[in-house]
Amino acid sequence: MAQTTKLALELSLKRLLLTKPLDKITVTDIAQDCGISRMTFYYHFKDIYDLVEWACQEDAGRALAGNRTADTWQTGFLAIFKAVRANKPFIMNVYHCVSRKRVEQYLYDITYDLLIGVVQEEARGLRVRQEDQQFIANLFKYAFVGLMLDWIAHDMRDDEQELVNHLNTVIEGDFRRALERFAY
Repeated sequence: MAQTTKLALELSLKRLLLTKPLDKITVTDIAQDCGISRMTFYYHFKDIYDLVEWACQEDAGRALAGNRTADTWQTGFLAIFKAVRANKPFIMNVYHCVSRKRVEQYLYDITYDLLIGVVQEEARGLRVRQEDQQFIANLFKYAFVGLMLDWIAHDMRDDEQELVNHLNTVIEGDFRRALERFAY
């Protein structure tokens, strides 16, 4: 039941974002749109930004489901792009009204989650310290998120499939090569 209420609150927030910016939406607005009391909202979330963060994590989980491997990272990254585009009013409102830092952190978290799985898979059979694997995942994370932030800042005009294809062309095989350089 709690998950159903949270999903209903997420949908209400996203519906309201189609008509007004995030910084003009109140808990009362969300509760009324959802048909619940304000106290029910606060039972699930401490504030609107907590709901925003939860919604981002839920969207990311759905986008990345099963696409965290060396063979599927492109599909996972493309799914992140598509999830961001599908939630454009939500993402643009968060980007412009809350702060770029929150959007960056959201993207860093989901991208790292995708990349650390790829790095760990590529590290099989190599002796590479965990810290070095994390370093490699972080390095690629910053490149991926930088590309996505630029895409968001330019109103998501570029085709996401083309961006992922270009990225794949540039880094093809680089996960394994980087790990081999750290192997001992």
